[in-house]
Amino acid sequence: MPLSVVDLYKNILPKTNCKDCGYPTCLAFASMVVSEKLPLNKCPHVPADRLAECQKELDAQYAAGKWTKRDMAQDALLWAKERAASMNIADMPERIGGELLKEGEEHVLKLPYFTDFILIRKDGISKSDGTLLGRWEQVFIYNHIAQGGKAMPTGKWKGLEQIPNTISKIKSMKSHVEEPLVERFRGRSDELRKAAGALGGSDMSAENPSADVVFLFKPLPKIPVMLLFWDQDKKDGFDAGTKLLFDETITGHLDIESILFLSERLRQLLCESRV
Repeated sequence: MPLSVVDLYKNILPKTNCKDCGYPTCLAFASMVVSEKLPLNKCPHVPADRLAECQKELDAQYAAGKWTKRDMAQDALLWAKERAASMNIADMPERIGGELLKEGEEHVLKLPYFTDFILIRKDGISKSDGTLLGRWEQVFIYNHIAQGGKAMPTGKWKGLEQIPNTISKIKSMKSHVEEPLVERFRGRSDELRKAAGALGGSDMSAENPSADVVFLFKPLPKIPVMLLFWDQDKKDGFDAGTKLLFDETITGHLDIESILFLSERLRQLLCESRV
């Protein structure tokens, strides 16, 4: 049976985005393997038995001309939509929050998203201005819908390393989220406060004196994220550092990949802020 990009990504690759293969994400690598005949052994984390089995299947589909270039973002979006297809929009407010609206005979969910809102319809997810949300963000939202969680946040916080099955993600969190935040805001904690406030964050620094800057974000109604930042102390020789904390209910609302995506999106919005 031919292996699609999604098959390879879901069932074979480690999904750690470690870049050991030379590509920025596992999905990007899978796309190159399927569409450009990139050797699967460029990923050093596929077990030898699976590697031999999969390479045989790949060689067969290459020979049969069944490999074609794929749009990996579209591939991922179709997969995420499929995951969420059984979810009724009318039932979503109870599970993920938001306000149920009607457009003719169709239900639409108006869901707060950072400082704005998005509209979830059967045919896609749009921004407040009506334009479609980017495909990768749609993937993230559909995964949130499909996860099926109902729990309200408890206020008990965990670092990524305290969440089960995230050992392989620690490196990605450090390289794609923590290090860029430190690089951008080292010695500029006031800029971080302004950027966080502009993104709808609540300043919790007074209640959490162990860090220099502490902000609580609510990117989605049931998914709070806490950012802690320690600025550099040249006198004592300490470099800047940062950490994201998640409510203990997070895995009821997001899979591990989506937790990483949300973290990267938060980092991107903070670092690109012009406040």
